[in-house]
Amino acid sequence: MPVPTAPSAPTAEQIQQASRILAGLVTHLRQEPPLPGVVPLLAPLLDENTGVPMLLGDVLRAAARIVSRQAAVPWSDETRDIVSTLREAAQEITDWHILHGDIQRLSSQFRQGSGTLAAQ
Repeated sequence: MPVPTAPSAPTAEQIQQASRILAGLVTHLRQEPPLPGVVPLLAPLLDENTGVPMLLGDVLRAAARIVSRQAAVPWSDETRDIVSTLREAAQEITDWHILHGDIQRLSSQFRQGSGTLAAQ
C-alpha cells in the first residue's frame, strides 16, 4: 500500500492568484450587488473552521513557529518582535471567526426570493 505523502507547498504564484481572487471579490462587493448573491460568497470566506480568518491565523502561527525555530540564537530584539507580532496578529485574526455566526444569522433572516431582509 502506498505511503501517503504531504501535500506540496503552494507556489508564490498560487498565493498571488488567491490574493487576486480576493481582490476581485472586494471590487465586486464595492459595486453593492444584491444581497442574495453576497451571502453565498461570504459564507465560505468566513467559515468558522476553514474560512480566511482561521486559515490566515494558522499561516501566521506557522510562520512564527518557523522563525522561532530557525532564527539564530540568541534572538535579536528584532527577531523577538517579529515572532511576537506574528503570534499576536494570528490571535487577533483568528478571533474574527465569529463573523461566521453573523453570516448564518444574516442568511436565516433573509427571506428566500423576496430580496429583502426579514423585519426584526
